[in-house]
Amino acid sequence: MKKQFKSESKRLLDLMINSIYTNKDIFLRELISNASDAIDKLYYRSLTDKKIKVDKNNLEIKIDINKEQRTLTITDNGCGMTQNELENNLGTIAKSGSLAFKENIDKKKDIDIIGQFGVGFYSAFMVSKKIEVISKSIDSDESFKWESTGTSGYSIEKSDYDAIGTKIILYIKENDDTSEYDDYLDEYYIKNLVKKYSDYIRYPIKMELTKHELVDKEKNEYKDKKEIEVVNTMIPLWKKKSSDVTEDEYNNFYIDKFNDYEKPLKVITSSVEGVATYKSLMFIPSHTPYDYYTKDYEKGLSLYASGVLIMDKCGDLLPDYFSFVKGVVDSEDLPLNISREILQKTNNLRLIAKSIESKISKELENMLKNEREKYEKFFKEFGTQLKYGVYNNYGMDKDKLKDLILFYSANNQKLITLSEYVKSMKENQDSIYYVSGESINKIDKLPQVEQVKEKEYDILYLTDYVDEFAITALQEYAGKKFINISKDDIDLATEEEKEKVKKDNLENSNLLKDMKEVLKDVSEVKFTSKLKNHPVCLSTKGDVSIEMQKVFAAMPNDIPIKAETVLEINENHPIAQKIKDLYKSDKDTFDKYAKILYSEARMIAGLSLDDPTEISNLICDVISK
Repeated sequence: MKKQFKSESKRLLDLMINSIYTNKDIFLRELISNASDAIDKLYYRSLTDKKIKVDKNNLEIKIDINKEQRTLTITDNGCGMTQNELENNLGTIAKSGSLAFKENIDKKKDIDIIGQFGVGFYSAFMVSKKIEVISKSIDSDESFKWESTGTSGYSIEKSDYDAIGTKIILYIKENDDTSEYDDYLDEYYIKNLVKKYSDYIRYPIKMELTKHELVDKEKNEYKDKKEIEVVNTMIPLWKKKSSDVTEDEYNNFYIDKFNDYEKPLKVITSSVEGVATYKSLMFIPSHTPYDYYTKDYEKGLSLYASGVLIMDKCGDLLPDYFSFVKGVVDSEDLPLNISREILQKTNNLRLIAKSIESKISKELENMLKNEREKYEKFFKEFGTQLKYGVYNNYGMDKDKLKDLILFYSANNQKLITLSEYVKSMKENQDSIYYVSGESINKIDKLPQVEQVKEKEYDILYLTDYVDEFAITALQEYAGKKFINISKDDIDLATEEEKEKVKKDNLENSNLLKDMKEVLKDVSEVKFTSKLKNHPVCLSTKGDVSIEMQKVFAAMPNDIPIKAETVLEINENHPIAQKIKDLYKSDKDTFDKYAKILYSEARMIAGLSLDDPTEISNLICDVISK
């Protein structure tokens, strides 16, 4: 007898098929989850009802494919459904038998029902033109068949099915312009869907798969052979005790699941109970993914709810600065939306994310402390991301990351932490000195470095484009301010030397003013005592350094932000007296010297020359006299 869905159920069914589910593949996850629920119910009842005998070893889910008839069949030997249950559970959309069962059992019992909304079954209509559900309940001697083609309605009639449990037969749609429905009749496509979404269902999922068996080696002849295979793992690796899992098992899991060719650098496991209950298995890769620093890279951990994959990459579980971490999180108490495709952002999710962040931080701290060589290898690959996290979001997370970042030390000639820098500071040193540049070698030859080294103060060499932004966000560490030695107001000379240079600048103010007008690009020209052997250097005023200017210039939008530069001339170098003499005797040659000295300073700072041909001609003109 044909029956109609209620009008509201019709609208909901149409909405579900066309709107609620965005990924057709998940229908199999829903049907397998329902089958697992049915087996759970039967097993639970066998524990409380002595009349029900169940062999736990025989509980299973079967998947069969018939390409000729275009059917995909999912069979379970769970509790089955009576005629009334078929009517109530399938005839009324959003009427969930699983939810009703869960509400009626003792909540302290160790049973987990995956399906709660009563809508997952109908996702199968996305790929099916007709669905038959044949079921025999543990509580009935009769079996029944429920049949529907979708919103047109459904029918229920008696069946001769004699096995306790439920068989769902999907009549797969024909291919159309938008979908390849034939995929759902391909045994290895279905197997992969099981592995992706339902690999950790606790009961074996069996399929008959075609094996290509070599029958004649000399003729290289193969014969197709059908074999029943359990296609799911059942017990997740993260639910096992760490002591029971070998390093090879972790490595193989990582390589297989995350398609890497190299074993991970670090394995992180955790099992948390309390306000936020979850288990996780995370990995720090040994190298950056090829697309890591591109817009195509997607961060996130695979999120499971009771062993069923809900999201392949849940970005909310990882902060951006830990986006390199890969892994899985499995929780039993996360509220899901109606389609289970999208996670509801709740306090539980935030608590899990916070706990995961703390766990990763502690593991990195332990690696830094106890496995320094391994940490430095990690930092070489992902240190930029940590430093990015320091200054991102206006430095909100800087205190979480400041002890994890490393910089090259001039004194130690290796990477050190900020804590290690502070511990090795000289007794009379009150600041942390740093300087930016393109490479260690180029920085080491900068004129400004010489004076600081003479004082035996350590200098942090910043070679990564994010370094100076991170330092600027930190502002200080352990009460010690960061000082950029390329700033024009940094001078470690004695008070006597400072007074001398101050007098020199005052006496030659007209010379310096005229030189500034000749150069135009600089905000100031002055004599300095900070340089030892070098004739000139280019320093900066304000917050934007020369290296920051280079970063801004390299951005796609070519942001017009420039450093306010100062040309400093070593008052103790012979060139200082030379330009003083020229200023009095030969203004034309003085102008040429000014341009040459400025060009030298720019080249030392790693800046290009606007007109290198002009400078080349000026140099030739000067040295030829």
